[in-house]
Amino acid sequence: MPTFKLSTVTLALLASGLTFPCYAVEKVNDKQAIEDDEIEVIEVKGFKTSVIKSLNSKRFADTVTETISADDLGALPDVSIADALTRLPGVTAVRTGGQASGLNIRGLDGAFVQATLNGREQVTTGGSRAIEFDQYPSELINQAQVYKSQKASLIEGGVAGSVELKTADPLQAAKEHNFSVNLRGSFNDSAGDIADAEEFGNRLSFSYQGKFLEETLGVAVGYAHLYQPYVSNQFIGLRFNDAKMDVNGDGVDESISEGFEMQQKGGTDTRDGYMGAIHWQPSDNLSIKGDLFHSKFDSENYARGFRVKHLKNGNISDATVDNGSMTGGTVSTDGTDNFAVFVVNDNDSKKSELTSGAINVEWNNGENLTIAADISYSSADGEFVNGGTRAVVYDDMGNQIRSAESISYQLNGLNPADVNFSEDYTNTNTLGLREVGMWPYDQQNELMAYKLDINYQLDNDFISSIDFGVRYSQRQFDAQRSQAGYGSEFGNNPDHMPVIKLTDDMVSVVDFGGNLSGYPSFLKIDFDKAVDLVNAELAANGQGPFTPTQNWENNWTMIQSGSVNEDVLAGYIQANLDFEIGSLPVTGNIGVRVVNTDQSSDGLQQVGFGLGEEIVDGKGVVSTDYIHHTSGKEYTDYLPSLNLNFHLTDNDQIRIAAASVMARPPIDKLKSGVGSWYDDSATPGHKKYNAWGNTSPLLDPFYADQFDISYERYFSDTEGAFALALFYKNIKSFINDFTIQPYDFVEGGFIVPDTVVIDGVEYPVEKNEGQYQTAVNNDNGGYIRGVEVTYTQMFDFLPDAFSGLGFMGSYSYSDSEVEFETDLSGDSLSIPLPGLSEHVANTTLFYGYEGFDTRISMRYRSDYVSEQVAVESQLAFFDSETIFDYQASYAFDNGLKMLFQVNNLTDEANKTYFGEPHQTGTIQSFGRQYYMGVSYSM
Repeated sequence: MPTFKLSTVTLALLASGLTFPCYAVEKVNDKQAIEDDEIEVIEVKGFKTSVIKSLNSKRFADTVTETISADDLGALPDVSIADALTRLPGVTAVRTGGQASGLNIRGLDGAFVQATLNGREQVTTGGSRAIEFDQYPSELINQAQVYKSQKASLIEGGVAGSVELKTADPLQAAKEHNFSVNLRGSFNDSAGDIADAEEFGNRLSFSYQGKFLEETLGVAVGYAHLYQPYVSNQFIGLRFNDAKMDVNGDGVDESISEGFEMQQKGGTDTRDGYMGAIHWQPSDNLSIKGDLFHSKFDSENYARGFRVKHLKNGNISDATVDNGSMTGGTVSTDGTDNFAVFVVNDNDSKKSELTSGAINVEWNNGENLTIAADISYSSADGEFVNGGTRAVVYDDMGNQIRSAESISYQLNGLNPADVNFSEDYTNTNTLGLREVGMWPYDQQNELMAYKLDINYQLDNDFISSIDFGVRYSQRQFDAQRSQAGYGSEFGNNPDHMPVIKLTDDMVSVVDFGGNLSGYPSFLKIDFDKAVDLVNAELAANGQGPFTPTQNWENNWTMIQSGSVNEDVLAGYIQANLDFEIGSLPVTGNIGVRVVNTDQSSDGLQQVGFGLGEEIVDGKGVVSTDYIHHTSGKEYTDYLPSLNLNFHLTDNDQIRIAAASVMARPPIDKLKSGVGSWYDDSATPGHKKYNAWGNTSPLLDPFYADQFDISYERYFSDTEGAFALALFYKNIKSFINDFTIQPYDFVEGGFIVPDTVVIDGVEYPVEKNEGQYQTAVNNDNGGYIRGVEVTYTQMFDFLPDAFSGLGFMGSYSYSDSEVEFETDLSGDSLSIPLPGLSEHVANTTLFYGYEGFDTRISMRYRSDYVSEQVAVESQLAFFDSETIFDYQASYAFDNGLKMLFQVNNLTDEANKTYFGEPHQTGTIQSFGRQYYMGVSYSM
């Protein structure tokens, strides 16, 4: 049987109420009596406490895990729990707006990460299954655990890993009553470079935990508020596969970029989070818990500046070429082609709201049987505004005669380009408003889950207990894409939508600042006033208001609307192991999880030519080109798992883990909506039906087999640990867009008209010749493998003031044979698995002494592939990044604490490129974020 030689500080924490998994505590109690009168009273506070708790959680876990723990509710200083999780080995973040949002684990992105709150599945505010971790205030999270190996009792879905967030259990609090309040002000040092951006923000949180009725009833409540500026200067180079042509007269065709953007992004993020928990334990045999979590996140964001589009259509001269790509030159137009410089004012605001709640009842017979029943609910809504204006320069607005214009530019690799324009884009006499549009995208997720878990303790020398249970969940995803538009981006506007002359009261001149200083100025356009002008113009032409049917003929948004339903029934059995091989103690578990999934989608299928139902979107656009189309499938999976922990000595252990795992496709990837077109059939005088869409309710999950082996050594004379882990994942397949031709649409469940009338001529329709552009599971899987090294050391053996030093460090190397093909660099290029950085390192140097705490943290990840968001999402290489954060605090004896914090200490920018660094992608800087504040606890 395993024994554990614990350090004095850990024993002190145990004596104060810190708990570990049951089997571990039993062994500690058997071998090392923990009694208050036997242990020196050591008061451990601050960051060091969190580190020790995290080490012990990892040590006594029955899987390969990493943990972040707070010494008290509200003690984590990070903006969101995502920032805290990036300090863990093998965990990296994708920065959105300068702060961590999505997580990657061991080289796989958020689509492969399962996330739970208090053990319950969480839905997202969008169409992905990857939860937005910035929706969860760190002040309301008591612990976050990353499971890198799977066990049967965990909810399926974590191919990369599973993240479990935990809120406080009030009956586990160390004191009878705990109260804390936290107030911080923030400052962004780049806000002054962005027009209308706010420099200052604030954070406020408070929490209370109390125990009543002789500590049989516990109550916890918490609130966290965040208000902070959203600031970014960005140059965005667009894809290089727009065209190939000889631009410098050397007889060789070069790749030409679609164009580029120069923008200021600003606004504010406001988040309000609430949590509540009640735990009643009237006896040792019965426990009833209820918890509620709510978070509302409003991002009021704008993007303003220039968009230069379709360089290929202009007259190119003095071109510079770098390794087959045009990276600079002069591009001009006489105003009659599609090359243009647009003044762009976009509203990228998003509102999201999530709610999670549950009731759990646990009963035991006082001996060997425990039964737990759990009912949970999770919902999330996301509203993406997605509106904007487009303006260009004119010689004659009334007759839509555009001005001649030219630009000269030179890309500078991973720095903003040099750009000069020939025209003035701040003159309302020449800058005309040609397009105003809104394309809002609303999405709702809702999940109900019911779970029953049973544990039966055994009295034998091999299996300590058996866990088995069942879980049933119902999830529904709904999406509504609407539209309202005036004008068009290219070509002349329709007669009833003339170019609109801007008025001085709706515009103001904006100058670029920061790393984009020196770029030409542009006009900020008030969107609400632009809509007013649109309505006035439409009314004058007998049209209007802004949203009726006749205002928009392109109804592509229809197929992005629809719903997905997913019913999952899962059962598991798991044997918890505790035995010896000779004199070697072994613990762990072995089990299997069986999962049945029934998925379906109701979407819109385009049949065209007014042959469908009357469909009205949220902006009043009416179409009779679509019919409802429902499709789906049902499948069952068997997921075995094994975790073994060999206790070599009191402080050394080797873990071995293996499992078959799955992750379902993004929920919006299961939508059934399709667009269509007709073209000539092989049969003369006939037309064939074709359909396009990049979603399918017939998709299978991602599957993988994974293996882990790790060595862990925990220091006994001082606090610290060393761990070395190897992992291997064999992913069976991925999802990609694919064209099937010929495709039998009738056999595939589609309804296709027998005839269509095109230009007054009726044609019979062939239903099994056309092409179907859809999403499929490919067979191009492959391995991901890697190594992780972690080292934690408290230097408490040093004399007096130096004993407060400590260090945490980790390094991860990941490698994969998985490759994808892209042509965004102009030529076909093999790219690595999105989200995979070969090298990841995290370090924290910290110091605590007599109330003073300080630490500096570094996060490094090497280059990787992910999506940059420009006109549309485009895969690009992200350059390596190194981010430093700093924090210092001083705690007084009366519970008052002063804090100072700097995030992104070196103002590290996001930098992307296509294929090679000279093919510039996004150069985006966010500034440094400073915090100063106070907290009080009692």
